[in-house]
Amino acid sequence: MKNIITALAILLLLVAGSVQADFAKVGSAGAQFLKMGVGPRYQAMGDAAVAIVDDIYAAYWNPAGLAEIDNSAVGFTNVNWVLDINLNYFALARYFEDVGTFAVSATVLSMGDQEITTFENQTGTGDYYSATSYAVGVSYARQLTNRFSFGGTVKYIGERIHNESANGFAFDFGTLLHTGYRSLRLGMSISNMGPEMDFNGPDLDVNYDALEGEGANDGVGAQVKTTPYNLPMVFRVGMAYDIEMGPKSIVTLAGELKHPNDNLQHGVIGAEYSFSQQFFLRGGYKFNYDEETLALGAGLKTAVSSSTRLFIDYSWQDLGRLQNSQRFSVGFTF
Repeated sequence: MKNIITALAILLLLVAGSVQADFAKVGSAGAQFLKMGVGPRYQAMGDAAVAIVDDIYAAYWNPAGLAEIDNSAVGFTNVNWVLDINLNYFALARYFEDVGTFAVSATVLSMGDQEITTFENQTGTGDYYSATSYAVGVSYARQLTNRFSFGGTVKYIGERIHNESANGFAFDFGTLLHTGYRSLRLGMSISNMGPEMDFNGPDLDVNYDALEGEGANDGVGAQVKTTPYNLPMVFRVGMAYDIEMGPKSIVTLAGELKHPNDNLQHGVIGAEYSFSQQFFLRGGYKFNYDEETLALGAGLKTAVSSSTRLFIDYSWQDLGRLQNSQRFSVGFTF
């Protein structure tokens, strides 16, 4: 068992090294909606999620956390982003004894219609276009021991701008370790590993007129080739620790380092105060981000029947010059 944990840790660290080597490639990846986190609990804690995620949102942050689910769970998150951009996330998970936990998830980003402009009509043609991005994933997680779990996700990714679209696949992998030292947990994950994507569509079909001296074949059919782009791969490593403040009060502290392939290394910290495992207050802070800094939030967990519990969470994130974003989620375990 110790050899398995060591091998997995080395694998993730090697991947992290390859990600870190590309730290200077700022803005070089597409499919940026994959970086818009889900689950207000974790946004409110500054995205310090990889070592604490233990619910339906583990399918996004660290698939290994799905192994903490011992029944069925469903969750929905709405992200109210800037410039009328909205992101919705839905996931469903089910635990099977002696097999593990399976989950399906879907992320959809949409934005309001935009008027089409051209060189001849720079104020607008009267026609409109829209843009949509989505990802659909299937996850599996399992506890190898009572302290160590692993998980993975395979997902299909699509993006569409007007009549052009790009499609591809990506993989996520993660581990979660309860160290045995009090409540200390360690988590690692790598997200969005996959080949490049590029846009294709009918609007890229053009007629090519030969230049002078190249012949007289005017109006030859051709297609404009778009530049392929990388997926926003990110490696996360973090830890979490619970502090009992009283018979019903617990404070959870979490910290995390992130190594994206299209930006500089980031650090985040977060804290959650829990009263009676029913009421929650949260806060977090992000370091080395261009705009994102402080995050705050709250949550409620309550029983609606003998076997069903309801979760409601809210978060607010400071976006600097872009003002702020808000997230809301509702979920059930049953």
